[in-house]
Amino acid sequence: MSTSSIIWIIVAVVVVIAIVAALLWVARNRRDERRHIEAEQIREDVADKSLQVGEREARAEETAAKARMVQAEADDKAAEASALQHHAAQHRKEATSSREELNQQRDHADTIDPKVPNPEEPRSTPDQNPRNP
Repeated sequence: MSTSSIIWIIVAVVVVIAIVAALLWVARNRRDERRHIEAEQIREDVADKSLQVGEREARAEETAAKARMVQAEADDKAAEASALQHHAAQHRKEATSSREELNQQRDHADTIDPKVPNPEEPRSTPDQNPRNP
């Protein structure tokens, strides 16, 4: 083989290697560009969905705040109901005591009144009205 043939073979091999390298470089750049475009689309989708998720989070927080407010109102109402029940029980106890005292006074009046038959037997009970025996 002559020197010029070897040089032409070497040049041909270098050219083939350069072409293959160029093709690999172009393919890699295209792949990288596709990946970049895909990544940008994913980022846009994430941004859109992030807004939706933010709105959902805001609604969830608003609902939780309303729930806390309603719970506080319910607790206040429960405390108020408990206080009213306590007052009602006190009033009932006082009314019962007053009713018993009135019945005792009525019985005493019946005992000392000569026109009442059977003065030893009390006529009134806590549920009776003294005017309607």
